[in-house]
Amino acid sequence: MTLVLADLPRATQRAVAETRERVAALHAELPRNGLVVWTAGNVSERVPAVDPDVPGLMVIKPSGVSYDDLSADAMVVCTLDGKKIEDGTPAVLVPSSDTDAHAYVYAHLDHVGGVVHTHSTYATAWAARGEEIPCVLTMMADEFGGPIPVGPFAIIGDDSIGRGIVETLRDSRSRAVLMQNHGPFTIGKDARDAVKAAVMCEEVARTVHVSRQLGEPLPIAQGHVDSLFDRYQNVYGQPAADAADQPSQEA
Repeated sequence: MTLVLADLPRATQRAVAETRERVAALHAELPRNGLVVWTAGNVSERVPAVDPDVPGLMVIKPSGVSYDDLSADAMVVCTLDGKKIEDGTPAVLVPSSDTDAHAYVYAHLDHVGGVVHTHSTYATAWAARGEEIPCVLTMMADEFGGPIPVGPFAIIGDDSIGRGIVETLRDSRSRAVLMQNHGPFTIGKDARDAVKAAVMCEEVARTVHVSRQLGEPLPIAQGHVDSLFDRYQNVYGQPAADAADQPSQEA
């Protein structure tokens, strides 16, 4: 039986509306930061659970729609098995082709509240080589706690990509994974956090690539990586500020 948004409790309807607003606004960050071309790429966010009787929901970009046309009302609402609910959008407005991957991540990683996928140039170039990005920058130690790993090759169309993301990141401190021959996926406590991870993933992918053109980058000792990660995650920034909103440790 398909869920009908208008029949759900008012608190859930409000949570969906607020999530749609956030997700629509955050999509503007992808072209602004040079992470996508045309209609490629997507942002999703888990809808906060405000009623225990309502199954888990997520909001995601509709497939093939221009970034200029991504209003909050156009954001598609799905269950965590990737099925669109009756959310008030036209039936022809289908969710992103990556919805099953996003849904699988939410269903299997409870701490994840946001997922982002892009085909950003440098990160995708590393993915095309099937090579992890080594942790040779303090910024990487801060943000990702080590190298950005490579996930397995998987075909779009089912939850295979989602399984690869979960298998790769479940025991990793990284919030980014380079799916082989495909591109980066990032996770976060919410969609904004995942977008930040996508921006930082592309930045370090570009910087490390440039460094390798000049010579072999110098490794950072694991003890220093651990120390940098702990400091940035637990100490850096203003006490009342959200760590996801903080700039790199170099600022």
